[in-house]
Amino acid sequence: MGLDLTTFDAALKQHYTADRVEDMVYKRNPFLALITKMEQFGGRNLPIPIIYGNPQGRSKTFTNAKTRGAATSTKVTDFILTRAHDYSIATIDNETLEASKGDANAFMTAFSTEVDGAINSLTRSIAIGLFRDSSAAVGQVLATPSNASPWVITLKQSSDVTNFELQQVINVWSAKSGGTQRSSDGSDTSWVIVAVDRDAGTITLDGTYSGSGTIAANDYIFIEGDRGLGISGLADWIPDTAPTSTLFFQVDRSVDVTRLGGLRMDGTGLPIEEALIEADAKVNREGFYLDHFFMNPKKLADLKKALGTKVQYVTLQANARVSFTGVMVDGDKGPITCLADFNCPYDHIYGLAMEYWKLYSLGKAVRPVPSDGLDMLRQDAADGVEVRYGFYGNVATRAPGSNIVITYS
Repeated sequence: MGLDLTTFDAALKQHYTADRVEDMVYKRNPFLALITKMEQFGGRNLPIPIIYGNPQGRSKTFTNAKTRGAATSTKVTDFILTRAHDYSIATIDNETLEASKGDANAFMTAFSTEVDGAINSLTRSIAIGLFRDSSAAVGQVLATPSNASPWVITLKQSSDVTNFELQQVINVWSAKSGGTQRSSDGSDTSWVIVAVDRDAGTITLDGTYSGSGTIAANDYIFIEGDRGLGISGLADWIPDTAPTSTLFFQVDRSVDVTRLGGLRMDGTGLPIEEALIEADAKVNREGFYLDHFFMNPKKLADLKKALGTKVQYVTLQANARVSFTGVMVDGDKGPITCLADFNCPYDHIYGLAMEYWKLYSLGKAVRPVPSDGLDMLRQDAADGVEVRYGFYGNVATRAPGSNIVITYS
């Protein structure tokens, strides 16, 4: 029997088992690998209940206690979590499909190259988003580009270059939300990345940058189609500045910015090991503890150099096939594991109590999105077939006050 979609749809399911996809998803993304998964995020939304205050019917005077007991109660609120969406599609042209008839291995080799790439692209998007906010900004501009064709953007944080890939289409805006969309020549507002210099922290774009261009220092960079549609990652749950009364998943966090919005600390000028000790102490003051610090690999290198011969390594096992090596530091309530995650911005360190965090998704975080029960679909506007992968979910913590962000200016 000749090659057809049904035959290779079955082969695709056998080749991309859940274990294999999970290995591809988690292998280089520690936070994504280690966070607890809840894969039954059905319904319209998911309430995440938080107790952030006790009743205050207490006084050394009975009448005062009675009065306040009648007037106060336990303070409880619900973060009403909603799902964000993300998609990645692999395609293969029909000529390659036809040329592979009778040679299943040849077809699977060609097709798996595209599918592996699609899975990796979606994984990277989720892993990056776990450290950022729902704006989905993936970098900032260091300075106004020079007039050229093609032209170059230098990233404000060179380590953010890991968020960019050849062939991506990007937009630039003056702000994460609102603001104005920037142009390169007075009219062009989207550009294809044609080169990435990962040492210099620059991306080269097609088209022309001219004197009519409007891009300025500190502007925000987005992958086209992503702006405002990201998951609410660590930067939303533990923001750099105290949250205001603006509702976050229907909660006003300004009534208790620590218990509902985490802790903040400026680590600028502090030796890294001192910053970690102070951050741990601030969390302990709230009655919580830290068990992990996540940081950029360059920051972990700084910590290793600071500790010198005192450095202690520890291995964490995400599953039977995926593990990570970190550095252990002493905390007031036990050892804390410091892990390098290249998705973490260089100027941030996140101290977390991992037991309170979950990645909520509708099915597997990275999973096929089939139609009519088939993972492989015939393209409707091209001579080929495609495989669709998708993510429907979000991340949340049941105890925001158990976490801290250390920022560096």
